[in-house]
Amino acid sequence: MSTFGLVEKTMRVMLLPLAMLVCLMGSCATTSPAATSGPPPLPEPAALDAEVARAMQATGARGLAIAVIDDGRVVSAAAYGERDARGAPLQPDTVMYGASLTKTVFAHLVLQLVDAGVIDLDTPIDRLLDRPLPAYPTERRYADWSALAGDERWRNITPRILLTHSAGFANFGFLEPDGRLRIHFEPGSRYAYSGDGLILLQFVLERGLGLDVGAELQRRVFDPLHMRTTSLQWRDDFARNLADGWTADGTAEPHDERSTVRAAGSMDTTVSDLARFAAALIGGELLSSGSFREMTRPQLPITTRTQFPTLQPESPPAQRLPDLAAGLGVVVFDGPQGPGFFKGGHNDSTGNTLVCVHSGRRCVLILANDVRAEAAFPHLVRFVLGETGVPWAWEYGDLPLWAGDASAASQPR
Repeated sequence: MSTFGLVEKTMRVMLLPLAMLVCLMGSCATTSPAATSGPPPLPEPAALDAEVARAMQATGARGLAIAVIDDGRVVSAAAYGERDARGAPLQPDTVMYGASLTKTVFAHLVLQLVDAGVIDLDTPIDRLLDRPLPAYPTERRYADWSALAGDERWRNITPRILLTHSAGFANFGFLEPDGRLRIHFEPGSRYAYSGDGLILLQFVLERGLGLDVGAELQRRVFDPLHMRTTSLQWRDDFARNLADGWTADGTAEPHDERSTVRAAGSMDTTVSDLARFAAALIGGELLSSGSFREMTRPQLPITTRTQFPTLQPESPPAQRLPDLAAGLGVVVFDGPQGPGFFKGGHNDSTGNTLVCVHSGRRCVLILANDVRAEAAFPHLVRFVLGETGVPWAWEYGDLPLWAGDASAASQPR
């Protein structure tokens, strides 16, 4: 059976405000061209279903889930294709890997702690720890900080610096030639994506302030938003309806049962659950207005041609994207519809993206248990939201992207 024949939409979850009812009666377009006054119309549900089917056929992706948020409310959450090699259907309540979208959820928690007066974004971490960072014994769930001994720049690192990926770290210490984390540039001076930077902030919260990040997320985010199937730590009940994955060569890969809370990327979730988070985020539901502005405003210009490799040289000023910057746990941009923010998530068998624009308080969330689906993300986001201005070439580098035609084709770079 062809991939297209395997694509089956299952269990659409839909909440229809007036604007969507108008669309269902045929009064809005099936595509979303960019508009200069107000957000463009959303596509009809049937049109989105058909476009996802086309995208999956073109890329060979076996499973994909997508949610749409409009005016800070979830208007649809749907899943397509398969959750495992046995052909079980992917559903909106299927447990999927959140990957680095975990970082955005964690950053949101940190901003909630700021609102509660628990932490300040600009307090150096050495004031929050009871001993020098390199003196802590190595623990498997965190990074090894011992190589920072003798480099006093770690004392200048703040939560803001860690949330803007500007501590000067590699993505992870194990990627260094000798496997040891070190500081490569003055903290706070430039963006360089680092999972270990987020792990350091988790360490500060847990070892410095005595918090339990997993429990805090449950209490402050997951419970209030009724995200009942989301956790940064594996739960046995997830196995009932669990998504495995597919790699770039089509190899099936079992779901990794992550037993340790890791702020950089251990979240399991569902598209329905994470859509509730996205709606609360763009709607400012759990944060003060000040903290929401801090999270989603330009904090630090991004000066590299692509996001990866992390420690690549900065581009000459004339070649930099002028409206691209680090927010707190997100990347912010300005485009045809005004300012917005986004965050991706990726591993060998997972591709995720969250794109939000402030105009209309709209988001698209895509979770794919097949990494090949990433090639269609720019087209699908554009199909739903219209042209947003997300710098896809920076996000995905040289990945050939599907432009919406009959085959997987490269976009011009």
